Amino acid sequence: MTLSQTTTEGANCPALPPVATDALLEVQGLEVAYGASQVLFGVNLSVPAGGGATLLGRNGMGKTTTVKAMLGLLQPLAGRIWFRGERIDGLPPDRIARMGLAVVPEGRQIFPNLSVRENLVAFAANRRASGQPWTLDGVLHLFPRLGERLRHMGNQLSGGEQQMLAIGRALMTNPHLLILDEATEGLAPLVREDIWHCLATLRAQGQTIVVIDKYLQRLLPLASHHTILEKGRVAWAGDSTTLAAQPELWHRYLGV
Repeated sequence: MTLSQTTTEGANCPALPPVATDALLEVQGLEVAYGASQVLFGVNLSVPAGGGATLLGRNGMGKTTTVKAMLGLLQPLAGRIWFRGERIDGLPPDRIARMGLAVVPEGRQIFPNLSVRENLVAFAANRRASGQPWTLDGVLHLFPRLGERLRHMGNQLSGGEQQMLAIGRALMTNPHLLILDEATEGLAPLVREDIWHCLATLRAQGQTIVVIDKYLQRLLPLASHHTILEKGRVAWAGDSTTLAAQPELWHRYLGV
């Protein structure tokens, strides 16, 4: 495995090994605080290009905080974040987004006063420079319900439709990495199935994803690597086969 030698360490920061070039996203030693309250303590995470990963843990364990740091919404106290072989900790969120990192945030955060069509096309881009990028027609094929509601405002949609719209909006940027925070939280069972089917389709197409969710049985076949956070620290990390064989971990850290 070759290692990138382009990273420069800060004068007052401990030396960390350079990121492996086959990792699309690499987080090493991440520490984050809200004011005087530290919430992340040395979090490590690696997501290979074309792979799937999860962040697991009960509420309040640091999952969303980790995502916010990846997106540049929070500045780390310590640690490093690489994306596509470049250091991104310290970069502004818009720069990170233009590099091809997209998020479906907790709470969806669609634009309520824009139509479904306007929400989808507002930030359309081909950040992967793909020869077959996601287009409006492609997203509507993935989510036919949205095609029936193109003229509806965002605030006229059901919760499940808003989640579909949030995923479609992220796909319209054609990201290298798609992060989904609480992908199926609060959705009806049938709508959850639609979302799981969508994620399986994306994985089959080679989309790299990181998913935060509580339905572990559905995540095990979807992602190859799992990281469990407990009070801002990595309590366990490993592959699907190992996690499936250790149900005691589910009860200890996930409360299932």
